[in-house]
Amino acid sequence: MIKLFVSVASAIALMGLVAYGQTSSTSPTVAKGTNGTTETTTTTTESTGTVTDYTPGEMMVLKTEAVEPVRYKFSKQVTYVTSDGRVIQPSEIRKDSKVQVHYVKDGDDMLVDKVIVTKIRY
Repeated sequence: MIKLFVSVASAIALMGLVAYGQTSSTSPTVAKGTNGTTETTTTTTESTGTVTDYTPGEMMVLKTEAVEPVRYKFSKQVTYVTSDGRVIQPSEIRKDSKVQVHYVKDGDDMLVDKVIVTKIRY
C-alpha cells in the first residue's frame, strides 16, 4: 500500500514538473484591412522564467530551461500584472521573481508587451 502511494505521489510530482517546465508557446494573430486586401500577421510568444537582471522600461533577462539566459527588450507600451490580473508598477519586479512574458520577435530583438508576475520575491 505504501509503495502504491509513493508511486502515485511521484507520478503526480513528475507531471507537475513537466507542466511547469513549458517555457514558451506561440499564437499567431491575423488582421485584415477594412477593404479585405491587406493582411497583417503578428506572432505573440510567451516565455516563463526567473528574472536574473532587470532594468525597468529597458530590458529583462530571464533564466529559462535554455542553456543561456534570454534577454528581452521592452516595447513602448508594456503592461505589468500579477497572475490574478492586478496591475502593478514596474518597480515591484525584483531579481529572482518568477514571470511570464509576452513578446513579439522584431529582427534579433524580442520586444515584451506584457509581463505577468507569478511570484514576487521581496
